[in-house]
Amino acid sequence: MSQPYTYEYKVVTFRESLIGDALDSDKLEKVLNKHAEDGWGLKAITSADVKGRIGPGAVEGLLLTFERPRQ
Repeated sequence: MSQPYTYEYKVVTFRESLIGDALDSDKLEKVLNKHAEDGWGLKAITSADVKGRIGPGAVEGLLLTFERPRQ
C-alpha cells in the first residue's frame, strides 16, 4: 500500500500601509506566484486585523495559508 501524503503549511501575513491604502492586487499576485514557484499551493485567504511593527494598533490585512506535500 502506498504511503498517504502528509502536508506542511505556511501562513504569510499580507498587509498594506498603516494609512489604510487599498489592497494592491499586483503585490498580492507577486506574493502568490513567489510561493507557487516553491511548490506551495494557496489553501485559504483570511481577512484579519494584523498587528503592525509600530504601536499597539492593528491594520486590516490578509493571512495567506499555503499547503504542499511534505518532502
